[in-house]
Amino acid sequence: MAELTRRYVVTPLATEAPFDLRDPDAPFVLKPWKDPAALRALRTYRDNCYPELARDLGEWIRLVEAGPVIRGDIGRRNERLQAAGAARRPPGRRPAKPRRPAARPKKRRR
Repeated sequence: MAELTRRYVVTPLATEAPFDLRDPDAPFVLKPWKDPAALRALRTYRDNCYPELARDLGEWIRLVEAGPVIRGDIGRRNERLQAAGAARRPPGRRPAKPRRPAARPKKRRR
């Protein structure tokens, strides 16, 4: 997991305050061991990153999936939501409207 550990170092904050939403370098920590939504997000990230990191993430995902089921409070809430099928569409978001077919180009007169 050289790519994963070389690239990301996460340290605990000295305060319980939330992270700064305007800071582009602020980390957002997900716990895939405890939250099925975090594991889903990790799979999506793996599927969209460069090959070496994707390989390391895939190894981590396999370890999480093979390990014991551990759920924190948020993980239990997300697990119920996913079991109900509501995780497929974020709340408050409407399905996309079907697109109209493109207009045919006009014939040119000679």
